[in-house]
Amino acid sequence: MKEISVGLIGFGTIGSGVVKLLRDNEAILTQRLGMKLTLKKIADLDITTQRAVSVDPQLLTTDASSIINDPEIDIVVELIGGYEPARNFILRAFARHKHVVTANKALLATYGNEIFQTAERQGVDIGFEASVGGTIPIVKTMKESLVANQILSVLGILNGTCNFILTKMTDEGKDFPSVLKEAQALGFAEADPTFDIEGIDTAHKLAILLSLAYGKRVNLDDLYKEGISGISQQDIEFAKELGYRIKLLAIAIKRDDAVEARIHPTMIPFDHLLANVNANYNAFHIVGDASDSVFLYGQGAGMMPTASAVVSDIVDIARDLIMCASCRVPARSLREDVIEDIRIMPMDDIMTNYYFRFSAVDRPGVLSKIAGILGSRNISIASVIQKGRKQVGAVPVVMTTHKSREIDVREALAEIDRLDIVQGKTVLIRIEDDRL
Repeated sequence: MKEISVGLIGFGTIGSGVVKLLRDNEAILTQRLGMKLTLKKIADLDITTQRAVSVDPQLLTTDASSIINDPEIDIVVELIGGYEPARNFILRAFARHKHVVTANKALLATYGNEIFQTAERQGVDIGFEASVGGTIPIVKTMKESLVANQILSVLGILNGTCNFILTKMTDEGKDFPSVLKEAQALGFAEADPTFDIEGIDTAHKLAILLSLAYGKRVNLDDLYKEGISGISQQDIEFAKELGYRIKLLAIAIKRDDAVEARIHPTMIPFDHLLANVNANYNAFHIVGDASDSVFLYGQGAGMMPTASAVVSDIVDIARDLIMCASCRVPARSLREDVIEDIRIMPMDDIMTNYYFRFSAVDRPGVLSKIAGILGSRNISIASVIQKGRKQVGAVPVVMTTHKSREIDVREALAEIDRLDIVQGKTVLIRIEDDRL
């Protein structure tokens, strides 16, 4: 084998980055691989629009099947996103005994069980480093570097759009709508930002991480998710006063035979490593029983960072092809025939710390009434902030709690919100702080 041929399906932003990286770093890739990687064909529905990188028109086609059916192409790179026809293309490539590289997190989170099982059955590899964390090597870390560990917890900032918005709100005092518009203008947020700001994109990535961390099948619908659209500047300021920053966190914690898995805005202490991950960066804080804490940080999206992860997978597969050692590392760290369904702990049963902001009438007895309801459900108060009245009407009352059970908190707040001394719905933000 004098060269390894690659076919690219999807010539958008990331696809352009892959072409650029294969071209610009051709010499060093050939040296490291010991063989040439040849980009033989590129398929896209639009082959006329000018890209960030120019290519020989002879490489371009609108027919993805010409890549899938080409016997000379060894590795198919899928970068079109979405569910269909991406799923169809990948499964057809497997049927032709071709290896696949993809960055398609939504597809893997939803149809990963079928895709990973089919790859193993056909004896081919699937690389998906770029699907989680962009350029950060989290997939390889979980599958290989930490393979000897029981993973005790994973906390991650997995969405650069949300992190950019929360950073701007925290550091510049801007409100959510204005920062969202800024993120859209800079290209960090889509015109319809729902997948990002409501935690759906983060849930896709967490589902993939859970499979890698625990070698289990994950049902995406079992993951609790809550976005950042309800975070106000007032809560950002109270968080600062309490010594916290607010981040959209993906949280996975091993609990005996189950895993606590959730996505939501979270207050974390100023001195936590994740609190200092700002702008559009991503990061992962992993704790293994042998490794202890591991921290990974970097660009979670963008043309070249994501292309770096895609090409890394191409090279990994190419190295195995050279050694005739395909499927050397199982896609989900365990062989598919021993993978079982994961048990996700019901959200009602989780125990954590909480921040509450009540809009309460400023009169005697209010605090004791609220505290009494919390106490009746075994919710212990850690701190209280009550601002002085500046005008007639309700004033903010902020409380943080020691570890409490989610269902008890929900029931207590429902009762409190029915009181005539409380106006509007109480704001709840969870806290991750081992000191409480």
